[in-house]
Amino acid sequence: MLAGNFYTVIAQQQEPGQVNATIEFNGSHPIFGGHFPEQPVVPGVCMIQTITEFLGAAISRKAVLKKATNMKFMNMIDPRKTPVVDIQVQYKEEEAGLKVTAVLKRDDMTFMKFQGLFN
Repeated sequence: MLAGNFYTVIAQQQEPGQVNATIEFNGSHPIFGGHFPEQPVVPGVCMIQTITEFLGAAISRKAVLKKATNMKFMNMIDPRKTPVVDIQVQYKEEEAGLKVTAVLKRDDMTFMKFQGLFN
């Protein structure tokens, strides 16, 4: 779990089918020592894990990624320059599982767009 260590939740709003939050990355987290020493970047797998954690909290059960249908990493997140990021997760129960659309952004800068299916 990355919450509370890799990132901290600053604000969160939830309604049926959607959760919106503002998070702050811990720029001194050890992961940035290896990704990358002189140019820290939030790893894509950590962005996906963050989406998974917010989804799991919203549905009150463990969320497991079944299939990523579309992932776009549009800009890098340098925690020194952009420590605070907004996350939007929308989800809908379908026969095949939870259909999820998510975005990580700050103001007019989009970092990642995601669409996928979770169990």
